[in-house]
Amino acid sequence: MDADIAIHDAYVLTVDDRNRLYERGTVLIEDGRLTDVRASRDDDADIDATRVIDGEGKLVMPGLVNAHTHLELTPLIGAFSDLDLTEMMSGMTAIFGHIAEGEYDYLTEAGYELAALNFLAGGVTTVNSMDVRPSAGAETFGEVGLRGFFGVALSDLFWDVPVDDQFARAREFIDEYHDTYDGRIRATINPHDDWSCTHEMWERTAGLAAEYPDLLVHTHLLELEASSKMARSNGADDSLALLDDVGLLDDRLVAAHFRLADGEDIRRTAEADASVAHCPSIFCYWNTDGDVQWTPVPELRDAGVDVGLGIDDHYWHDSYNLFGEARQARLAANLKRSTGQYHSMELVRMLTIEGAEALGVGDEIGSIESGKRADVIVLDVEKPKFTPLTNIPAQVANNAAPADVETVIVDGNVLMQNGEIETMDAEAVREQVESAVDRFASETDWELGIGGSEPPSKVDVARDLPKRGPAQLLGRLAFQSIEDKYPF
Repeated sequence: MDADIAIHDAYVLTVDDRNRLYERGTVLIEDGRLTDVRASRDDDADIDATRVIDGEGKLVMPGLVNAHTHLELTPLIGAFSDLDLTEMMSGMTAIFGHIAEGEYDYLTEAGYELAALNFLAGGVTTVNSMDVRPSAGAETFGEVGLRGFFGVALSDLFWDVPVDDQFARAREFIDEYHDTYDGRIRATINPHDDWSCTHEMWERTAGLAAEYPDLLVHTHLLELEASSKMARSNGADDSLALLDDVGLLDDRLVAAHFRLADGEDIRRTAEADASVAHCPSIFCYWNTDGDVQWTPVPELRDAGVDVGLGIDDHYWHDSYNLFGEARQARLAANLKRSTGQYHSMELVRMLTIEGAEALGVGDEIGSIESGKRADVIVLDVEKPKFTPLTNIPAQVANNAAPADVETVIVDGNVLMQNGEIETMDAEAVREQVESAVDRFASETDWELGIGGSEPPSKVDVARDLPKRGPAQLLGRLAFQSIEDKYPF
């Protein structure tokens, strides 16, 4: 049988509906699709293919799906790590305010290059990213050969960019980039969250979604205590009622975090066939209240809600390791509740097929099955860390890391083989990022060195923050707090 790529005599973790696992399996790829997945035969090493990969000692599995992330500030990895929460939030908000005004393009462009390089090398083949100016991201990930969902973040209470300008940029981005790069790059509609958008912003977002009925609506939902408080300020009982009121609580919704969801929220989400992206590391690192409940992922999955894993702002917690989100999901849930919250295979599915289903592409990617697009990664499991190789799903969920990924294939194209990236110049990316960070430091008075980081003074940061939008946000929340305590 002819093929473009043949991988033979490998462990193959299919993540199909039966979670089939081959101890000695063969995967064939032709014209960008998986054409056969089966037990290996003695002569499979002699298959006539353009590339034949000896899979002995290797694990073949679907590419990882980063179901929720932000990529523009990737070069600032390490900058926020040791700040307190207020310093981090104010510094980050000031920077995003400048990006929203069209500044720091050199930094964000370098950020997309660096993110693509590191996620590719670590086996992440699909990202779902919400950013301020995502055009460079769509182009970078498209040209490198990765798969990505990108969209313009929309908010009228987070920065001071006129709403008309934000929607104009969103439409322009959708029209230029949706379904480009052989369909690997898709646009999304991105109301930023349920605590920094007014009812009017949600209504306009619903209007935009009606114009583009094929696009996902990607937002942060039930993330903070302020979420439902702002919903009440917007005239709704809670966040889901607000989305339902404007017509956005449906199967196009991808809700990041969902940390404060209760049983009724879970029921309504399942009925709407909406999806959730769970990002455990970001809240383990920046938890504002140890008494706040943990994201009810087991209950969501039991209700039939698709839940993928996301790494969120990886530069806030210094990790590109999406494998690590599976381990963190387990550890945090077990600590917050009790042991046994997840079976290892559930976590593998959340890294792959359930992330794909959350993004509406589970029929295309996320598992190794004949007919699907060939998004495949190959891990070296002959390392001492995997010895003895028992319980492969647990090894993936608990032990695997980006450095274990040897080969990455997306849409049937080899992007990395034997650790050598074929579609990017890693050294050129590093030089671009270092130059961008040096320029950013000189322009902003951030001190970024090998021993740590120091943001500009609090006075300088305060002077730099957006004024009108955040002031309205804080005022609305304060008024709603009074109204909650003393109903009129």
